[in-house]
Amino acid sequence: MFKQSKSMGTEAPAGSSTTIIGAGTTIKGDLESNGDIRIDGTLIGNITAKAKVIIGPDGTLVGDLHGNQADVLGKVSGKLKIDDLLQVRGKGNIQGDIYAGKLHLEPSATFNGQCFMGANIVELNAELTNSAAAGQ
Repeated sequence: MFKQSKSMGTEAPAGSSTTIIGAGTTIKGDLESNGDIRIDGTLIGNITAKAKVIIGPDGTLVGDLHGNQADVLGKVSGKLKIDDLLQVRGKGNIQGDIYAGKLHLEPSATFNGQCFMGANIVELNAELTNSAAAGQ
């Protein structure tokens, strides 16, 4: 009655899934993903993502973020290294340094820290970080 078919064509390709941390949830620890990440709760730790990271309006990240793209509508306390586009929208609040290929900052958003922009800045920072880690 409940036979499993071999392929229904509904499987998502590897790396295209979305990880969601819902409102009212607090996670302590680092998060690494090949797919998109959305945070509406609180993450205390670092994020490494190869896709897009969204910090929702009620979301909070206390830690560093390294990803391809990011939208910040909530709060981030830490260093952001975004290879492509970082958007800080709505009442987004960033407390920390930004390394981004491109930056879009809405007038209602706040940012306190240093900002380094351009694709070569992001690549240079990654090289410096990797060489420092190798030297230890």
